[in-house]
Amino acid sequence: MSITLLICTILTVLVTLLPLSKNKHWIIRSMDFPRLQIMIFALALLACLFIFSDVEKAETLIMISVTGFCLLYQLWWILPYTILWSKEVKSCKEPDKNNQISFITSNVLTPNKNAEALISLVQEYRPDILITSETDLWWENQLEVLEKQMPHTIKCPLDNLYGMHLYSRLPLHDGTISFLIENDVPSIHVTIELRSGEKIRAHFLHPAPPSPTENEESTERDAELILVAKTVSKTDEPVVVTGDLNDVAWSSTTRLFRKISGLLDPRIGRGMFNTFHVQFPLSRWPMDHVFHSKHFTLHAIKRLPSIGSDHFPLYTSLAFSPQENANDAGLDADSEDQERANESINETVNGTTNKTETNKI
Repeated sequence: MSITLLICTILTVLVTLLPLSKNKHWIIRSMDFPRLQIMIFALALLACLFIFSDVEKAETLIMISVTGFCLLYQLWWILPYTILWSKEVKSCKEPDKNNQISFITSNVLTPNKNAEALISLVQEYRPDILITSETDLWWENQLEVLEKQMPHTIKCPLDNLYGMHLYSRLPLHDGTISFLIENDVPSIHVTIELRSGEKIRAHFLHPAPPSPTENEESTERDAELILVAKTVSKTDEPVVVTGDLNDVAWSSTTRLFRKISGLLDPRIGRGMFNTFHVQFPLSRWPMDHVFHSKHFTLHAIKRLPSIGSDHFPLYTSLAFSPQENANDAGLDADSEDQERANESINETVNGTTNKTETNKI
């Protein structure tokens, strides 16, 4: 038993400390994901140490101390995504319909053929914007029925799991499909006109993940997120960023994105809203995100029922109310954060200039 507890303690320390490194290999970066699971494991390990070990021995006290540190460290990352934390974004119970915008963000999973389930959700929740990822020509044909109510569209069908489609009830302006880092991974950037005439800038992203079947490192994903963050930081206009970012809300990369962009996360103080993986309830993480500028308050956020994909769709409704959120809301970037952001972009973009391409819609 003592050897088993020692091995478990060592493993807990390793999966806690390795993500602190700047190594971008997918194995290291994947340890950002299961922080909740690691915390629960550390809590169970602590209980076993107290029950099955001699707490008067020095080695036991050391294992209890380091396991307790790991538990608290993991808790520090995930606690903001619980109701125990103060809300970063104020709530708006009765928004002005003319200054309201709602989104359904859905990674459909290309092989999934249950388009009717997504269409039913759109008909039920009536979002102003539907943004899909992993949609190919088959999905485009199936979703064509939505264009009667959502006539404004931007389409980028691809059969490589990175196709994107945007359907909108609201007028769109200055829409672009951009290949910011990789020449087969698109993103959509557009200005949306609210019913009141106010205009907001929206960025819809789906960067490639670090994984054994995609990119061996997180370099490309991180660079795309930071590139958009830097773009957002240069404007005072209302902004929304949403999509499957292939990263968890509590990772160091997403935290850096929030610092550089200055955008707010409406999940903070409300819950995790885990959207991936549908089939594994004990291993679910917040992979589909929505961030926005201080111009908005939150009317609603909800994880929707499964449509047969490995991701749950995410519904978000925002109210345009620029004076509501506190000026000190969100995270601030220091010089070290700025340096890290610059390094993330430089090591990728400088080596892939020929991949960067923007097509005007």
